[in-house]
Amino acid sequence: MLPTEFDNTEDPTHTPAERAAVARRSTLVSVAVNLGLSTGQIAVGVLAASQGLIADGVHSLSDLVADFIVLLASHHGRKDPDLDHPYGHQRFETAATLALGVLLLAVAAGMVLAALNKLEAPHAIARVHVAALWVAGVALIAKESLFRYMLAAAKRVKSGMLVANAWHARSDAASSLVVGVGIAGNLAGYPLLDPVAALIVGIMVGKMGWTFGWDALHDLMDRAVDEEEVLAIRTTLQETPGVRGVHDVRTRKMGDMIIVDAHIEVDADISVEAGHAIAVLARERVVQRHRVLDLMTHIDPWHRPDLDHAQTLQHIVH
Repeated sequence: MLPTEFDNTEDPTHTPAERAAVARRSTLVSVAVNLGLSTGQIAVGVLAASQGLIADGVHSLSDLVADFIVLLASHHGRKDPDLDHPYGHQRFETAATLALGVLLLAVAAGMVLAALNKLEAPHAIARVHVAALWVAGVALIAKESLFRYMLAAAKRVKSGMLVANAWHARSDAASSLVVGVGIAGNLAGYPLLDPVAALIVGIMVGKMGWTFGWDALHDLMDRAVDEEEVLAIRTTLQETPGVRGVHDVRTRKMGDMIIVDAHIEVDADISVEAGHAIAVLARERVVQRHRVLDLMTHIDPWHRPDLDHAQTLQHIVH
């Protein structure tokens, strides 16, 4: 399962206001943590001559930019539908996730280039101060704690954008671990390990950025949700009173919500009004039980779904 995917559930859908409140609260916590860490890491990294710690500090600094992107996306994503955006603004979150991915790729490129430059001149690598190791340890604990807090909040409201930001924090924790090992190696008499650690951190950041960017790009191209969730929606439709069969269930992601098209089969001899009532009930049940923004239904006669609409049309015309 990808970091931005969720387990299928029947939990009630959270309102845009609830999702925005959780996003704002968790992101402000992230801002405070990353502001303190980036300042401390870069300052101590410069004083202690540790490129790995400086790279980790720059990574933390990039998180601040990411946090502000999340806050901006959360604000715009909860806006109500309008004439220009009849399905709402949920894809603003997807665009923000794509921006996060691009940001991580850019940061990673800079970190890798800086580390390679150091490795080309190993004689110029200085011995780091032990203070850098202590700061790396504090950063590791802080970032792992931040990841667990943010991931729990993201899963509670089912926000892919917040999950992406949480896993960004986890990548920070992993990078701090690598940096700590590199600093320890430098102190033990292996100076190359510090820029090597910075290089590994850059590669890790780049991989995470590619994952989030590629995933968000597919969502912007109307990617369907996973089969398990489609099956759950199909089951809800099938269990709707009056529905005799269901086929051609199609989904596409709209931010963290879903747009669904489905063909439902009803008895052929009921009235148009009765068929409409069944379709309305089916929509209400799906929207209430799943993270579905809207459901468009096509009604077919039971036993001959989509048998030959062209023949039916010719019969009506003649």
